[in-house]
Amino acid sequence: MRTVFVLFDSLNRTAMGCYGSEAVKTPNFDRFAARAQTFDNHYVGSLPCMPARRDLHTGRLNFTHRSWGPLEPYDKSFAQILKQNGTYTHLISDHFHYFEDGGSGFHTRFSSFDFIRGQEYDPWVAMVQPPIDRFKEIYSEKHYKMTPEDKHFQALVNREELQEEEQFPTAKCFASAFDFLDKNKVADDWMLMLECFDPHEPFHVPPRFREAYESGYNGKILDWPHYERVSESESEMREIRANYAALVAMCDEYFGKLLDYFDEHDMWKDTALILTTDHGFLLSEHEWWGKCRMPYYEEISHIPLIIHDPRFPEAGGRRTNALTQSIDVMPTIMGLHGIEPPAEVLASDLAAVMKDPNYQLREVAVFGIFGGPIGIADGTYATYYYPPDIFAEGLREYTLAPAHMTDFFTPKELRTAELSPGFNFTQGIPLLSIAAQSDAKRVPMNDGIGFDDIGTRLYNVVSDPKQKAPFVDEKISQFLMDGALKILQQHDTPAEVYGWYGLLK
Repeated sequence: MRTVFVLFDSLNRTAMGCYGSEAVKTPNFDRFAARAQTFDNHYVGSLPCMPARRDLHTGRLNFTHRSWGPLEPYDKSFAQILKQNGTYTHLISDHFHYFEDGGSGFHTRFSSFDFIRGQEYDPWVAMVQPPIDRFKEIYSEKHYKMTPEDKHFQALVNREELQEEEQFPTAKCFASAFDFLDKNKVADDWMLMLECFDPHEPFHVPPRFREAYESGYNGKILDWPHYERVSESESEMREIRANYAALVAMCDEYFGKLLDYFDEHDMWKDTALILTTDHGFLLSEHEWWGKCRMPYYEEISHIPLIIHDPRFPEAGGRRTNALTQSIDVMPTIMGLHGIEPPAEVLASDLAAVMKDPNYQLREVAVFGIFGGPIGIADGTYATYYYPPDIFAEGLREYTLAPAHMTDFFTPKELRTAELSPGFNFTQGIPLLSIAAQSDAKRVPMNDGIGFDDIGTRLYNVVSDPKQKAPFVDEKISQFLMDGALKILQQHDTPAEVYGWYGLLK
């Protein structure tokens, strides 16, 4: 078996034609759905980027034990397990967070990797005297502060090197993928993870992709919305959404080139192809831009998953309502290569759903950010459960790699460290238990903002898909919470978490 696992970042299900989008044209995502199985109730796990990837590597939730951070020494990564069992694994990615303090340990689990430079604030292009005055004429001050100290500024410097389409990171990622396939398409037993940072912000695309999404806006560039409440004019909102749509269109076109390659080389009969994302992104829905700070609305937590498994040709063009999560990708890929997942994996091989689309894996899906609300969904209802005081102290981080996104834990944090005996998934290894302080640089506090729009709410996402009408139903809420508590207990959630959320274990 050969597997190609395509992971886009921030690819909204609502921006794909095969999931009902009319605003964005995605003929190639739709073309893939026509010959693969589409999962209609697929949800995130831990959020955002690196916690989501830790879920993908380990097949279990991690958000109740620690915030954004590296792969832990005791974590069992699917990439390394495959490699140790004779399956060659290769990562192609422009996701530069892997190369920050809080993202280490993931890419080195693969047999080999190719890192593509230039996304977002990747410190790639060295420019001692950038043309600030010219930048001020081009880019809106609403999204860009014209000071080198602002992390958005590096993106403007990087763009000086992104003049032709083939220079864009997504184009380079797919070029690298085709190079890998050219060299290895006749070999067997390999897994290629093709990971594109797009359509994550900033929504920067070659001009030709914007032609189909003209917004009528004539001002400076608006393509990197802050994670804030909407304050833009209608014209500005249309422009931001148009830039996102154009970037999705670019992702779709390049994904289509991969489908063409499968067609040309007759790879459908012996190569699995998986398409998904890590989370979604609010584009002014619910009066918000972004993610993390607000409730995990459907646009953020309910994500696309489409799988072609050559063992189940009858699944082509089929859809399933089975409730699945990001953690399920890990045992699914291992199953494709005939390898049993470790005992601590709490996710499911989706081969059962490929065989029978009516097969049900779980009653509820649980998801969240460390220190944020707990999201719970069952395919009909979704709730975002907040603790009595989200700003209260009392949580602890459990880690052997104390790093936040871009820096290590501070001495102030580390002075609170105690030795914990560990958990049922840490291989008998004791861990550092560190107080989760309110001023720690963890998501979403790392930019000095934090959680907002606070308050538990319940929605019927079938009758109210845009979540305009929260309602109260104690029986439904209790059902969802009972299911969540079982999952938290299975994951050996720390005892203090239950008290902090006001839950009884």
